[in-house]
Amino acid sequence: MDIPAVIASSHSSIDEVPAAAWNALELGGVPFLRHEFLAALEHAGCVGPGTGWTPCHVTVMHGTELVGAMPLYRKTHSWGEFVFDFSWAQAYARHGERYYPKLVSATPFTPATGPRLLLRAATTGDAKPPGATALASADAVRRALLGAAQAGEPQASSLHLQFATAEEARWLTAHGALARIDCQFHWENSRPTADGATTRYLDFEDFLAGFTAEKRKKARRERRRVLEAGIGFAWCSGAELDAAEWQSVYALHADTFHRHGHEPYLSLAFFTELSRTLPGALEVLRARRGRSVVATAIFFRGADALYGRYWGASGDFNSLHFETCYHQGIEYCIGTGLARFEPGTQGEHKLARGFRPTLTHSAHFIREPRFAAAIGRFLEEERAAVRAYALAAGEHVPFRSDVMAPLRLESPAP
Repeated sequence: MDIPAVIASSHSSIDEVPAAAWNALELGGVPFLRHEFLAALEHAGCVGPGTGWTPCHVTVMHGTELVGAMPLYRKTHSWGEFVFDFSWAQAYARHGERYYPKLVSATPFTPATGPRLLLRAATTGDAKPPGATALASADAVRRALLGAAQAGEPQASSLHLQFATAEEARWLTAHGALARIDCQFHWENSRPTADGATTRYLDFEDFLAGFTAEKRKKARRERRRVLEAGIGFAWCSGAELDAAEWQSVYALHADTFHRHGHEPYLSLAFFTELSRTLPGALEVLRARRGRSVVATAIFFRGADALYGRYWGASGDFNSLHFETCYHQGIEYCIGTGLARFEPGTQGEHKLARGFRPTLTHSAHFIREPRFAAAIGRFLEEERAAVRAYALAAGEHVPFRSDVMAPLRLESPAP
């Protein structure tokens, strides 16, 4: 019996790939990798012509089966990535070389960890029923994806897989990539028990019970200030908002960008499409004072995690940002049983609210050997500095020592 060949293809639009087949791949429960999310980015013009983000997604077929995919973009700048390589581009320019275009595998504008080399769940090479053809191995599919990405864009200086999983980062490093790490602050719905196991929090007060007395008092005072200002909160899914309500929510979100001199990465059309096509993933929190909405935050919900991304407020209210973006998200996770809360990049102020240092991973293939060697030396020093920073930051969490789990800092090395 003939064994089907593994065939890789490139796609200028996610719509060229059937949604059901794409979503059947192992996405790690991450909403930003769903076909609907990537399609909304394209349909709303957030990526595509004129944006510097040109879709060139790669898929791998084994016979008639979609066994692998890579969300991929041809970039002509480095904005909207959150893995900063501007100094690399400047080094290329100083030597008369072109850094752009480059290739980036990530979800645009979204610094959230998830798989980048998407595999079909059965892509293991395990035994199949009699008469069925075994699918290609995960290793073979991953190599096919990388090969097709690099061969399809020969003018690209480099290939960057950003915010990959730790397991992927180890595999990529073993296959020639340069490893890079960074530090974010994540919250975990987990506290140690007396027998050495862990359990999830019962409620927000159960969470605060693990703080030192001083930090617990500060957190309660922070929340009380918002209540004393007469502000209350209500959650809803994106699908529950009508057009006028979405306009109001988006206006507050956009104002945050405008105050910093930037245009929002994502458009109102993106959010309204996603509220129709992926309603279970989009959660909106609105803060009201009387009948007026004074602040809002847009969250995304995954299989076992909440992701905080965008917020805005109509005025300067004491502690409202901390309550809207952090405390309410933690309370939501406890109430719904979610295991993790990723509130976005940066922000040492998150430590005092119970978030802990967490390493993120990226992998980089640099075509030009001289630049690859120089960047490799830089990354070796940077990894040591980031790891030291994460360990130092971990000393400032608000938890008592008897309830604080050890800090886990996974290495991208194979």
